[in-house]
Formats: sequence, C-alpha cells, structure tokens
Amino acid sequence: MNVAKLASYGLIFAAALGLSSLPLTSFGAQSKKLVKSVKAAKKKVVIQVSDADPKKWALALNNAANVQEDLGRENVEVEIVAYGPGLGMLKLESEVGDRVKSALDEGVKVVACENTMRKQKLSQGDMLPNLGYAKAGVVELMSKQAEGYAYIRP
Repeated sequence: MNVAKLASYGLIFAAALGLSSLPLTSFGAQSKKLVKSVKAAKKKVVIQVSDADPKKWALALNNAANVQEDLGRENVEVEIVAYGPGLGMLKLESEVGDRVKSALDEGVKVVACENTMRKQKLSQGDMLPNLGYAKAGVVELMSKQAEGYAYIRP
C-alpha cells in the first residue's frame, strides 16, 4: 500500500473518530449516572448452607455480618437458606443457635427448607424462633438468584 492511500485512510479514521466523539461523550455522562444509581441500589445476597458442620455455619454467619458491616445494614438484604444436613443447625438445641439468633436480630433472614423438615420429621416448634420457611430450599435459592441476589456458598 502506498503512503498516499495510508494518509487518506488515516484522514477517514480521524474523521470517523471526530464524528463519533459526540455520542460517546453523551453516553459517558449517561453511563456515569447509571453507575451511580447502581451503586445506590440496595445490594442483595443469598447464602446457601447445606452442611451440618458448625464451622461452615460460622463462616456463613461471618460472611453475612461482614457484608452488612462493609455495605451498611440498611444497604443490603442478606438471606441464609438452609436445607439438607445444614438444617440441623437451625434446631432449638443447635450449637450455633445463639449466633443464628444474633444474625436474625441484625436483620439477616434465615430460611429453613420445609422439604428437609418433613423428611427429618421436624416441625416449626423444633426450630429456632423467628426463622423464615420455604417449601424447597433449592427453589428458594433459584428464586433469589432470579431476583438479582448474589449467590454465596461458603
């Protein structure tokens, strides 16, 4: 390719950049407003616990507390969903019961799977007070993700 052709392509490219800078400038201002509004939007996180391990529960509860501390309790919705073997930690005699109660007091929603409860022959009377209940824990997780919740599994 000769130098004259390269120069003409360069002029065309420069002209195209010059013409396209106007929409990009207005888009830049709009995108800054969008980013600001997204940052202001309330954050949402759902945490899955399906292990009977008290250490996993401690990690999930720590995650919930850390999210609330970092973002501000009023700026985030936190839900912990327990099913399968993890459900046992929501029973009245649970070794993490006091921590779960504290999380509930701090605005964390803790949800028990009714399918698991039925299979384990548990009633709401066997469970810690102030829990939420979902017919199916996995479906609750799916629903929350569809609603834009970030999903965490410690």
